[in-house]
Amino acid sequence: MQFERNFYNGQFVEPASDALIAVYNPADETLAGHVSAASADEAIAAVDAAAVAQKTWGKLTSIERAEHLRALADALDSHAVAIGTALARESGKSVSDASNEARYAAQITRYHAEWARRIEGEIIPSDTPDENLFLQREPIGVVACLIPFNYPVYTLLRKIAPALIAGNTVVVRPSNNTPLSAFEIARAVINAGIPAGVINILTMDHATAASVCTHKAVGLITLTGSVNAGRTVLDYCKANIAKPSLELGGKTPAIIEADADLEKAASAIVASKTTHCGQLCTAVERVYVHEAVHDAFLALLKTKISAVKFGDRANDESLMGPLANASSRKNIHAMVERAVAAGAVLETGGVLPDGPGYFYPPTLLSHCRQDMEIIQEEIFGPVLPVLKYRDIDEALAMANDHQFGLSSVLYTENYRTAMKVANAIEAGELYVNRTPADPYQGFHAGWKRSGLGGDDGKHGMLEFTQTRLVVMKY
Repeated sequence: MQFERNFYNGQFVEPASDALIAVYNPADETLAGHVSAASADEAIAAVDAAAVAQKTWGKLTSIERAEHLRALADALDSHAVAIGTALARESGKSVSDASNEARYAAQITRYHAEWARRIEGEIIPSDTPDENLFLQREPIGVVACLIPFNYPVYTLLRKIAPALIAGNTVVVRPSNNTPLSAFEIARAVINAGIPAGVINILTMDHATAASVCTHKAVGLITLTGSVNAGRTVLDYCKANIAKPSLELGGKTPAIIEADADLEKAASAIVASKTTHCGQLCTAVERVYVHEAVHDAFLALLKTKISAVKFGDRANDESLMGPLANASSRKNIHAMVERAVAAGAVLETGGVLPDGPGYFYPPTLLSHCRQDMEIIQEEIFGPVLPVLKYRDIDEALAMANDHQFGLSSVLYTENYRTAMKVANAIEAGELYVNRTPADPYQGFHAGWKRSGLGGDDGKHGMLEFTQTRLVVMKY
């Protein structure tokens, strides 16, 4: 059984108390390991170490910081199997998928290293003679990074790589569901020779997390999580008027036009809904199908989703794995039951399986209505509700009639329809004839309650900077 100590100021530190956080394998409910729960004093010491390190790290040239990031990427590749093995044990992923997540994290780290020579300022004309205005990009300082359980390795590097290249240092709180892999990343940090205090990783309870996020040195808090978690972070930001960067809930609509490639669309949507048991922020969560092809498309979905089997991916990686914990499964099943009680038709799935593990079968619901909870609230599991529409205007109206606006999907062969939806969909992303994949050179940012700020690409990197205007008279 794995036991992990917290990592800050360049080393694994002996715990100040015997407080532990237990980590369980969601596929068989066995104990995967323990991690030390940081005390408030330890967490504050980590932020202090990050603040001291930032003074030196921020003064390095950006190309020097890039060399450190490339070394970290190489170390992540070297440690990919160790990171993946820990992640598989705590998440229910296969070792292969979990190891590939570590390799993908190395890729985004290398990508952000390339910003070293591309973080640009501006020269702005002045209204005053013999004067120049220089707008410079500067680091913010210490960044608090709050990491989710679903893709914890990739998201951790998605947050810290742009923070570091911009000259910040970080204090990372991994999810208490999936912290073991974070400490394997800490070993890669050591092997990469990252200076002490630049990257700090600690597990903690909510009260201790609050002490980190409200520390006077923390200038930005970045979170991937729920809307309620986002509200909590906004409360934390009040202490120092810290900058928030929030990716919150999602409820991706998929619009299926009559001219769509139905086979291709059905296969992609089922894969989106069953990958990692539907625990993706951008997984398709509601399907709007044109009435002319509704029955045929529903039949395709039912055939394909019924063919997906679930089980322990340690034994067979072709299976769909488990949900993160018992409460997630309980809540999802209750949503399905309420949907059926409200008039939805259960096409397949929708039962609690016997045996160990937090498994839930791929579930398809038809005859849903726009006002149903199953349409209005995030499911975050392998449940797919389907609705019928008459024309594209009605489909857009229903897709946009929502609190969330993270991602969206359209299947059509008509470029006029594609352009109409592209200009009218109320979401930060639209994927045409494919399902979401978050390209890291793009910008992953939500509308409405799906977030503030965003991740990835130039604009995601610039989230971790602040500006200084220099007015120079000559």
